Amino acid sequence: MSDDAAKRAERGRGREGAAAPSAASSGRVKPVVAISMGDPMGIGPEVIVKALADAEVRRWARFHVYGFAGALHAAAERAGIEPFWWRVRHDSPVAETGALQDVLLLDYDHEAGWNAGVEARRNERGPTAAGGAASFQFVDDAIAAALSPVHPALKPDAIVTAPISKEAWALAGRKEPGHTELFAARFHARRVRMMFVSPRLRVILATAHVPLMEVRAVLSIGRVFDTIELGHETCRRLGVARPRIAVCGLNPHAGENGILGDDEGRVIVPAIEAAREAGMEVEGPLPGDTVFRAALGPLPPAPDRRKFDLVVAMYHDQGLIAVKTIDFERAVNVTAGLPIVRTSPDHGTAFDIAGKNSADPGSMRSAIELAVRVAGSVRSEASSGTRS
Repeated sequence: MSDDAAKRAERGRGREGAAAPSAASSGRVKPVVAISMGDPMGIGPEVIVKALADAEVRRWARFHVYGFAGALHAAAERAGIEPFWWRVRHDSPVAETGALQDVLLLDYDHEAGWNAGVEARRNERGPTAAGGAASFQFVDDAIAAALSPVHPALKPDAIVTAPISKEAWALAGRKEPGHTELFAARFHARRVRMMFVSPRLRVILATAHVPLMEVRAVLSIGRVFDTIELGHETCRRLGVARPRIAVCGLNPHAGENGILGDDEGRVIVPAIEAAREAGMEVEGPLPGDTVFRAALGPLPPAPDRRKFDLVVAMYHDQGLIAVKTIDFERAVNVTAGLPIVRTSPDHGTAFDIAGKNSADPGSMRSAIELAVRVAGSVRSEASSGTRS
């Protein structure tokens, strides 16, 4: 790092415990958004820095970033961005003093075991046990701040998660396969689903990280109904007053009236009927190869000319091929069914381009924007005593 860059970095690090506005003495007007860095070997640090470098984004909320200061500063230097955050050790008793800063970095650089392990293998740019352990702790501490914060001023209204490597978590000895399962376990949420929101398409998955050969055994009337209902609730929080929902079939041609499979009639149709009885506007089961065309509508996006506001897909790739083809750089992963807002960019760690200053922050920016918007909706519901 050059001398000038080192000086800039030191300014960005701030003086630990330096005077900052007290959260206890001021009412929280802006929502608080926690951002976990994800795998420090991936592009998480870069997309966080680039997204939050925009002063307009920093006006939306107060941001608490959980991660390594060194990784954040390195990404900022490569991008030519002046550090703009206030830094404090994540376990410092004075962490709360930074809660009213626009961007507070809760730093883990002093955690020698994780940081040394990451730095030792940084040139490898792939899944590591050290990267898995660190990325797990970042998000787990953000969740802990939401559940039972040591510092109440750090309690987030929403959590945005930068990408992790499932392989790295496994190398670190974690049994949770990913973020969604971890959030469900920590919040004791019985029903959670992966939902994807982009400018042109919304998709929710009835099953997610399930091997394709096992999907049929996992699907049930209750699982499909819960997915429809959670998607309906989330769409309403996104401002869609009466969501029009399309439900995919599992088999080609949605089973062709039983010729190509009985899953539609046995499982999906009863779930749709139950959703209609509950007052939801639902169509299906529809063939997965044509339903997205009806849900997309024209370009530029025109919601009033779109036939469906949400598509319920039966398995991971059935829904995500469409989302990632249409809006890869702007799609956002939302966990439906949690008591807290949780969003994430719709891309992975991209180890192959990490450290090259070539990552697009568009999906991270979209994830932050959506988290702020939905958190505001949830807070409005809480203050008025109503729910959508």
